[in-house]
Amino acid sequence: MQDMDLTQVIIGQSARMRQVLRMVEKLGRCRWPVLLLGETGTGKEVVARAIHNVLGERPFVTIDCSSMVGPLMESELFGHVKGSFTGAYQSKLGLIEMANGGSAFFDEIGELPLDLQAKLLRVLQQKEFRPVGSLTPRHSDFRIIAASNRDLAREVERGAFRRDLYYRLSVVNLRITPLRDRKEDIPSLIAHFMERYGNRQVLSREALDAILSYDWPGNVRELENCVQHMLAMNSGPLLHTAELPSSVQNHIQAKRSQYLVAAAAADVPRIPPQSPFPVPAGGDGQTPVILPLVELEKRAIAQTLEYTRGDRVMAANLLGIGRTTLYRKIKEYAIAS
Repeated sequence: MQDMDLTQVIIGQSARMRQVLRMVEKLGRCRWPVLLLGETGTGKEVVARAIHNVLGERPFVTIDCSSMVGPLMESELFGHVKGSFTGAYQSKLGLIEMANGGSAFFDEIGELPLDLQAKLLRVLQQKEFRPVGSLTPRHSDFRIIAASNRDLAREVERGAFRRDLYYRLSVVNLRITPLRDRKEDIPSLIAHFMERYGNRQVLSREALDAILSYDWPGNVRELENCVQHMLAMNSGPLLHTAELPSSVQNHIQAKRSQYLVAAAAADVPRIPPQSPFPVPAGGDGQTPVILPLVELEKRAIAQTLEYTRGDRVMAANLLGIGRTTLYRKIKEYAIAS
């Protein structure tokens, strides 16, 4: 079978994502268990599917451990036979059996109760299971890929996760980096989501700068929701900062407020309240000196860059100008940054 182009699935060209792509290629050509670790929304299922698709195994079954609750959880995993409990009017195939010959992706496996962890361990060791209400064992041989946003090693120490299952799953650990630590991937992710959901719209420079300055606690999933929100708010060809979701808008406002508070607390000569013009140090406070607008602009840029410690994206947002404009003025005024 012809190999897939993995870049069509995993978006990003940062060094960390290139390492993930290399690992996906290697892991996809074997059947070792893989444990994917990372924060919610980092794209663990995307990576799991990429691993599965290297050789095109079929089927790929997703098992969301966080959504399976109550007494029916065992039936969802292992299936049941007709009449095994009240309401079992017919036999049902479980997710474990559906994954036979392919891959089973256990999403948020840390949510799996201890009793089901023991039964899953037996399936992985013996390749056998019994549906609810059945005395006859059935066979299922699949490649397991598990994911968690928890520290499973710590969960083992506190007794919330079986040690033997943990070692069975963590033959290979692959950590997915949060989006805030690979912001260079954001433009390509935005382009991917715009192509999927948009109609040839593009982001304004200011909107992109605002997005790049935000830390994205919800990771790629939150960024995807952001793009969808902007497209829903504006059907025009250019998307502006006004269309950004409230979380990003609040971030921009908080940064500006921090700057204003810091500027107010800074130990610098103050402008007399009755005059809009600065008075030079040592002046008598009576005759203000009018500075050219160019000099005022130069000073504002220099002071903002000093406050942001050279972070030009943040400085542009605080000054309310585009990043390209800021770069041009830094060069024009020969400002050290």
